[in-house]
Amino acid sequence: MTARPALPDHGTVTMYSTAWCGYCRRLRTQLGSVGIGYTVIDIEEQPETAEYVEQVNGGNRTVPTVVYPDGSAATNPSLADVQAALAR
Repeated sequence: MTARPALPDHGTVTMYSTAWCGYCRRLRTQLGSVGIGYTVIDIEEQPETAEYVEQVNGGNRTVPTVVYPDGSAATNPSLADVQAALAR
């Protein structure tokens, strides 16, 4: 089983991404525009992290995969989804 990654700080998220992912770029821009902090982990630059993304996404390397401070994860969430998850 894959080790669970370190959880992001309260009010921030960790985003698993790739350099070529347009949805990832859009979400980063949106998060920045509303002041939500985030850490990006590129699964192609750090291939060992892709195993976690696959685990969360039923074997698929789907990005963006976002991890919240409570340990939950979401695949390709909207900005509204991220804001709601952080407000919980």
